[in-house]
Amino acid sequence: MRSIIDVLDLTVEEINELIQVALDIIEKPEKYAEVCKGKKLATLFFEPSTRTRLSFEAAMYELGGNVLGFSEAASSSAAKGESVADTAKTISCYADIIAMRHPKEGAPYVAAQNASVPVINAGDGGHNHPTQTLADLLTIYREKGKFADLTVGFCGDLKFGRTVHSLINALSRYKNINIVLISPEELKLPSYVKKDVLKKNGIPYEQTTDLEAVMPKLDILYMTRVQRERFFNEEDYLRLKDSYILTPEKLKNAKEDLSIMHPLPRVNEISVSIDKDPRAVYFKQVLNGKYMRMALILKLLKEAGLL
Repeated sequence: MRSIIDVLDLTVEEINELIQVALDIIEKPEKYAEVCKGKKLATLFFEPSTRTRLSFEAAMYELGGNVLGFSEAASSSAAKGESVADTAKTISCYADIIAMRHPKEGAPYVAAQNASVPVINAGDGGHNHPTQTLADLLTIYREKGKFADLTVGFCGDLKFGRTVHSLINALSRYKNINIVLISPEELKLPSYVKKDVLKKNGIPYEQTTDLEAVMPKLDILYMTRVQRERFFNEEDYLRLKDSYILTPEKLKNAKEDLSIMHPLPRVNEISVSIDKDPRAVYFKQVLNGKYMRMALILKLLKEAGLL
């Protein structure tokens, strides 16, 4: 039974196919309105989420399916001590496909090993967030029409940001990608990501603490929030939380066709005055996430012989 735990579980060809299906869904929504009639998606969210959970639910409803699940660990049997493996086996009796978010790295992998239906990782700790990466890739494709020959800047929390790690992994498979890493010293991209992904794939990258200095060369700026929930002490969080705040002033030397992305939620790292800038595409990203989740649900249900 195929599950998607990491974006690298999908080949470049499969990602391209998912993008084409998503574009077809955008073009002809009525064609897909009843495809999943009678099918059920279980959303097992052991950690709070707005966008991802509702995006999965909207995706399944727009495919004509149904949704069941929970939105926090306290409202599940995990509060009684049930293991992830047992939860997965149990939910497999009720649903045709599972989307799981969990604060512990590897929990969706354990679920996939024990479920008898496909499992989609909807985010596990600071580790992976493959469907956010698919949303990011569709956004880049719709804005730029390609993945090759781009300079992508990642700014903010590059240490704990699972969306950053996943997208760098995905982009590493395309040609002539340049990566610019912008963060405070304490929140630099982990050395294992640099070693196992960037260096291993021969991808040129630079590290800096100065966003404005590198702004003119960027085709894409991927902003992230400094995540309070990933810090071990409040003092460090408070010291670093306002490290980078994107304002119109900081964009004065940016390219006219820069695309400003953010996985959301935003706290204060992008000024709301930028929302009206045509280069701001982070709310388009949200919508693209729904389309890619629709495409992925269809793919996994078909491969499982359930459609």
